[in-house]
Amino acid sequence: MANQQTQQDPQQVQQFQACIDACLVCAKTCETCGSACLAEASVAEMARCIRMNQDCAGVCFTAASLMSRCSEYAQSMCQLCADVCEACGAECAKYSMTHCQQCAQACKSCAQECRKMAGGPPRQKAA
Repeated sequence: MANQQTQQDPQQVQQFQACIDACLVCAKTCETCGSACLAEASVAEMARCIRMNQDCAGVCFTAASLMSRCSEYAQSMCQLCADVCEACGAECAKYSMTHCQQCAQACKSCAQECRKMAGGPPRQKAA
Protein backbone atom coordinates (compact mmCIF):
# COMPACT_ATOMS: atom_id res chain seq x y z
CA MET A 1 0.00 0.00 0.00
CA ALA A 2 2.82 2.44 0.80
CA ASN A 3 4.25 2.03 -2.69
CA GLN A 4 0.97 3.13 -4.27
CA GLN A 5 1.09 6.42 -2.38
CA THR A 6 4.71 7.25 -3.09
CA GLN A 7 4.09 8.13 -6.75
CA GLN A 8 2.71 11.62 -7.19
CA ASP A 9 -0.78 11.59 -8.65
CA PRO A 10 -1.93 15.05 -9.81
CA GLN A 11 -5.56 14.17 -9.01
CA GLN A 12 -4.63 13.18 -5.48
CA VAL A 13 -2.69 16.42 -4.99
CA GLN A 14 -5.74 18.33 -6.25
CA GLN A 15 -7.86 16.48 -3.68
CA PHE A 16 -5.52 17.79 -0.96
CA GLN A 17 -5.38 21.34 -2.36
CA ALA A 18 -7.79 22.96 0.13
CA CYS A 19 -5.80 21.49 3.00
CA ILE A 20 -2.46 22.46 1.44
CA ASP A 21 -3.73 26.02 0.99
CA ALA A 22 -5.03 26.18 4.57
CA CYS A 23 -1.69 24.91 5.89
CA LEU A 24 0.26 27.51 3.91
CA VAL A 25 -2.02 30.36 5.01
CA CYS A 26 -1.78 29.19 8.61
CA ALA A 27 2.00 28.89 8.48
CA LYS A 28 2.33 32.40 7.07
CA THR A 29 -0.12 33.80 9.60
CA CYS A 30 1.70 32.08 12.48
CA GLU A 31 5.05 33.46 11.32
CA THR A 32 3.55 36.95 11.11
CA CYS A 33 1.89 36.63 14.52
CA GLY A 34 5.05 35.37 16.18
CA SER A 35 7.02 38.29 14.80
CA ALA A 36 4.36 40.77 15.87
CA CYS A 37 4.27 39.24 19.37
CA LEU A 38 8.00 39.89 19.69
CA ALA A 39 7.28 43.60 19.22
CA GLU A 40 4.63 43.72 21.96
CA ALA A 41 5.39 45.45 25.26
CA SER A 42 4.34 42.29 27.11
CA VAL A 43 6.63 40.03 25.10
CA ALA A 44 7.71 37.99 28.14
CA GLU A 45 4.09 37.14 28.90
CA MET A 46 3.64 36.00 25.30
CA ALA A 47 6.53 33.52 25.25
CA ARG A 48 4.24 30.48 24.98
CA CYS A 49 2.25 32.13 22.18
CA ILE A 50 5.45 32.83 20.26
CA ARG A 51 6.70 29.25 20.70
CA MET A 52 3.31 27.88 19.64
CA ASN A 53 3.42 30.10 16.53
CA GLN A 54 6.84 28.73 15.63
CA ASP A 55 5.79 25.12 16.18
CA CYS A 56 2.55 25.55 14.28
CA ALA A 57 4.22 27.22 11.30
CA GLY A 58 6.79 24.43 11.08
CA VAL A 59 4.20 21.66 11.28
CA CYS A 60 1.95 23.41 8.73
CA PHE A 61 4.79 23.83 6.24
CA THR A 62 5.73 20.16 6.68
CA ALA A 63 2.14 18.96 6.26
CA ALA A 64 1.74 21.00 3.05
CA SER A 65 5.00 19.59 1.72
CA LEU A 66 4.04 15.98 2.47
CA MET A 67 0.63 16.39 0.85
CA SER A 68 2.18 18.05 -2.20
CA ARG A 69 4.26 14.98 -2.85
CA CYS A 70 1.55 12.48 -1.81
CA SER A 71 3.70 11.12 0.97
CA GLU A 72 2.52 8.03 2.77
CA TYR A 73 2.94 10.07 5.97
CA ALA A 74 0.69 12.96 4.90
CA GLN A 75 -2.37 11.69 6.72
CA SER A 76 -0.49 11.17 10.00
CA MET A 77 1.16 14.58 9.69
CA CYS A 78 -2.22 16.22 9.08
CA GLN A 79 -3.55 14.65 12.27
CA LEU A 80 -0.60 16.15 14.18
CA CYS A 81 -1.02 19.43 12.33
CA ALA A 82 -4.67 19.65 13.40
CA ASP A 83 -3.68 19.05 17.04
CA VAL A 84 -0.95 21.71 16.94
CA CYS A 85 -3.21 24.19 15.13
CA GLU A 86 -5.92 23.75 17.76
CA ALA A 87 -3.41 24.35 20.56
CA CYS A 88 -1.87 27.37 18.84
CA GLY A 89 -5.28 28.81 18.02
CA ALA A 90 -6.41 28.45 21.62
CA GLU A 91 -3.27 30.20 22.85
CA CYS A 92 -3.59 33.05 20.35
CA ALA A 93 -7.28 33.49 21.16
CA LYS A 94 -6.28 34.52 24.71
CA TYR A 95 -4.88 37.80 23.37
CA SER A 96 -6.85 40.73 21.98
CA MET A 97 -4.26 41.91 19.45
CA THR A 98 -5.46 41.75 15.85
CA HIS A 99 -2.54 39.58 14.77
CA CYS A 100 -3.35 37.02 17.48
CA GLN A 101 -7.05 36.97 16.60
CA GLN A 102 -6.22 36.51 12.90
CA CYS A 103 -3.83 33.71 13.81
CA ALA A 104 -6.45 31.99 15.98
CA GLN A 105 -8.86 32.02 13.03
CA ALA A 106 -6.26 30.71 10.57
CA CYS A 107 -5.37 27.93 13.01
CA LYS A 108 -9.03 26.98 13.42
CA SER A 109 -9.55 26.82 9.65
CA CYS A 110 -6.38 24.79 9.14
CA ALA A 111 -7.30 22.35 11.90
CA GLN A 112 -10.68 21.77 10.26
CA GLU A 113 -9.11 21.10 6.85
CA CYS A 114 -6.46 18.83 8.34
CA ARG A 115 -9.08 16.84 10.24
CA LYS A 116 -11.00 16.34 6.99
CA MET A 117 -7.86 15.24 5.18
CA ALA A 118 -6.81 12.92 8.01
CA GLY A 119 -10.30 11.50 8.25
CA GLY A 120 -10.66 11.97 11.96
CA PRO A 121 -12.90 13.85 14.39
CA PRO A 122 -11.57 16.67 16.57
CA ARG A 123 -9.49 15.41 19.47
CA GLN A 124 -11.32 15.34 22.80
CA LYS A 125 -9.89 17.71 25.36
CA ALA A 126 -8.84 16.28 28.71
CA ALA A 127 -11.21 17.04 31.57
